[in-house]
This record gives sequence, structure tokens and C-alpha cells, in this order.
Amino acid sequence: MTKTAQTGASAPVSGPDRIPKPSQGWYRDKVTGQKYRRVTTILEQGCAKGDVLTIWAGNITAETAMAHLPQLVAASRVPERREEMTAWLKRAHLRKKDERADVGKAVHRVIEAKILGQPVPEELLANPELVPFLEHFHRFVEEWQVEFEASEMVVGSAQAGYAGTLDYLLRSPLLARKYELPESQLFMGDTKTGGELDVKGVYPEAALQMAAYRNAQVAWLRDGSRVPMPPTYSTGIVLHLRPEGYRVIPVFCGDDVFRAFLTIQANAEWSSGLSKKVIQPALALPTTSEERAV
Repeated sequence: MTKTAQTGASAPVSGPDRIPKPSQGWYRDKVTGQKYRRVTTILEQGCAKGDVLTIWAGNITAETAMAHLPQLVAASRVPERREEMTAWLKRAHLRKKDERADVGKAVHRVIEAKILGQPVPEELLANPELVPFLEHFHRFVEEWQVEFEASEMVVGSAQAGYAGTLDYLLRSPLLARKYELPESQLFMGDTKTGGELDVKGVYPEAALQMAAYRNAQVAWLRDGSRVPMPPTYSTGIVLHLRPEGYRVIPVFCGDDVFRAFLTIQANAEWSSGLSKKVIQPALALPTTSEERAV
């Protein structure tokens, strides 16, 4: 932040710099100084994942090992190579996670281009791994007559103390018709790229995330201005996007789900704060008879 030459005071932030940005699990409003806990951090700390992630990581490691079995067998005969390949195999699930993140970012860039009326970046169109995802994304937009209202918009609740970046807001006359709503109805939207089309790839945490965004009080536009969060329908839409096709998954994110999110937020505060202070160091026996008597 710059300093003014006359007073030495901090110059007020303006434009897009007014939009809070995530850092270490928090968003900070540069105008008011208020901090908001990041929604995804709340879900990571407060929502039990069970064995889902463990099973997923194990499956990815097993699939990677079988796909590279000759290399692993050859490396096992050389101690240095064995250690190197073992470390590489241990990171298989992290590499897969990064690949999925890259696909998600690419889709958001495509949506952003559509909203701004700009051409899709050439490097996305030239990436063979992204081509099938983007083709099916364009099919979704065309077949469901989708128009996007916003993308990658930061929203927050000062009352509940959280903020996050929603994927997009959309309108679709076909979706509206299914719920007997006006064609102008606004829906919360999200994209997931995990799993397979015939295997579960959309999880309940998506509903919690959407419910939090839906109940935010404020949204930051691209120019940095603050506006009230636009009202959206109590059912959001997850676009399950895969190389072999896509699915449109309705996700309920109404008031009951929001109350569950607030409970999980309290759990997150416990696990990241008070839980770290309740277990005290072990006690030692008093060293003198006087101390023991006391």
C-alpha cells in the first residue's frame, strides 16, 4: 500500500484491490479490516471426511503402480532408484489432485471469457487434456441454454464471519421450467471434475459450500464495489464434468443445509482453536514432602 507524500497516511484502496483475497485460510476486507474465515477451510477443518479421501488416495496409488509396473520392478533392483520411485509413487494422489485443479481453473477461465465476451485463451484450446472437458462444457451451455451472471465472485457474511469465492451464478430457462420457476430465476452453480460419470463424483460438502455462499450478505463486483448478495434458488446446480461427458446434478442448499454449515463452522473453530489448548502437560510428582502435603 502506498503512502501519501503530504500526510504519510496509507492511500485508500480502490478498484479491484478492494476485493478481499484468500490468504492462509482467511479473507481480509482491505477497506474495513474485517477478517472472514474461508469457507473451504471451514469445511476442511470442521467436516468429517470419513475414509473417502483415504480410499481415493489408495486407489490412485494402486492404479499408478499398475500402470507403471515395469518401471517399478526395474527400479526395485537399484537402491537409489527404489527410493526415488517410492517417493514418486507416494505423491501420485497429489499429482492427480493438481491435475483436477488445473481443469477446474481452465473451466473458470472459459466461463470468465464468455461473461466478458472475450475469446477463449488459445493455450486452453491447444491443451489436448483439456479439450474433452471444454467440449462437454460448451455442450452443457448450449443444451441447457445457460447464461452466466457472475463467475469467481467473492461473497461474504460479516454476521457469521466467513467468505468464499463462488464458482458462478447462472440462468437457464430449462432449469427454471423443471422447478416451475420464472425463466429469470438465478441459480448457484459449481463444477466438479472428480470420479467417473457412472461413479459418485459429487459429495454433500458441495451443498454446504453452496448454502454458505447463498446466505452471504455481500458480494464484491469486478470493479471492487460491494453489492448485496443476489438471491438464488434453494437448489443449486453442480456440473459434473468428465472427459467422457457431463451430468447436471441438483444440490439442495436451503436453510436446513445452512444451519448444518454453521454447526460445522463451530466444529472448525473447536478443531483449529480450543482443541489445541485443552490437553495440558503431564503432571510431575512433588519433589519435597512439604509440597506433597500441600
